Amino acid sequence: MNLETWLAFLAASAAVLIIPGPTILLVLGQSVGGDRRSTFPLVAGVAAGDALAMSLSLAGLGALLAASSLAFTVLKWAGAAYLLWLGFRMWRAPVEGAQPPAPPRRAGLQAFLVTATNPKSIAFFVAFVPQFLDPARPFLPQAGLLVGSFVILGAGNSLGYALLAGRLSSAIRRPGTRRILNRAGGSMLIGAGLATALLGRRA
Repeated sequence: MNLETWLAFLAASAAVLIIPGPTILLVLGQSVGGDRRSTFPLVAGVAAGDALAMSLSLAGLGALLAASSLAFTVLKWAGAAYLLWLGFRMWRAPVEGAQPPAPPRRAGLQAFLVTATNPKSIAFFVAFVPQFLDPARPFLPQAGLLVGSFVILGAGNSLGYALLAGRLSSAIRRPGTRRILNRAGGSMLIGAGLATALLGRRA
């Protein structure tokens, strides 16, 4: 892979990542009202989820999802149900001081599951990444470079969103404002879950 191809991949990946999806909605929801202890587990969860989804896509899972209605449907409904559950939890979360912040490990696990089980991301990876592979060169070094580059960009993108939400959170003290933010974030996750459930097999 030459330098121009790698730079083109970085530019295309950055353009894709900057658009908030279910993962970023989760990161925002966990960061607003939380604390900085949960930021790095969240970012680590996103990075691990991206690495797994992208690696499985390159290993053939993306082709399986494209070919198998059952496999796509099972993964789609599992991801949708998880997003809906997270959304309802956030919507109903208490806003008074009695509720402790979500444990960092749990926040990281949630970020990993949402990222790794998004069937649209897996299908996207299997269609997107091969465009930047040179068939005349060894596959594994190129795949490793592309996966590593995407994971680093995705982690940086998630960190930026999390820090922005964290700064916003530190300035918000009123329970009424937190309630609005919780319900807005919960609504976005519920919407993402419904959108995932309605996702067409070939989307």
